[in-house]
Amino acid sequence: MKIVISGGFGVGKTTFVGAISEIEPLVTEADLTERSLGVDDTTAVSGKHTTTVALDFGRITLEDALLLYLFGTPGQDRFSFLWDDLVDGALGAIVLLDTRRIEDCFPALDYFEEHDIPFLIGVNTFEGTRRFDLDEVRDALGVPDGVPIVECDARHRESVKSVLVALTEVVLTRRLGRQKAATA
Repeated sequence: MKIVISGGFGVGKTTFVGAISEIEPLVTEADLTERSLGVDDTTAVSGKHTTTVALDFGRITLEDALLLYLFGTPGQDRFSFLWDDLVDGALGAIVLLDTRRIEDCFPALDYFEEHDIPFLIGVNTFEGTRRFDLDEVRDALGVPDGVPIVECDARHRESVKSVLVALTEVVLTRRLGRQKAATA
């Protein structure tokens, strides 16, 4: 089974995959260079010196014959040409959000809505940042009530696990709803 983790630049996608993967994650990090000046806004993530240029990949074994593959997308628009291949066959997606840069998640939200892929929003709680009520986040994003929004800390395995469980519930609820509609 394939799950995609997406969101803006520096939101924690690589960290999310690394926190839960049972294998050493495959990451395609490259150093930020002078060419990224004015392109990659590191204001809110001043300690960030690398960026994902293709994908992050991790794996979780649920049962002997049931594997969960995690694919993290690059966060910048200039790498969006990779998304169709990364998302192909995915059961669902997690859009990570940094409330300091809420607008950065709009391309991911638009993509998953346009491609009818079940998703939820994970508000990554960065230390020292203001916490918002999830209803305020929903209003700021303009997403319907049917899109779950959960808090998470991409650095902690248990938090990442709870987000993956929540996404599984979204996917199952949607599939069951479609099955009922088809048989009605």
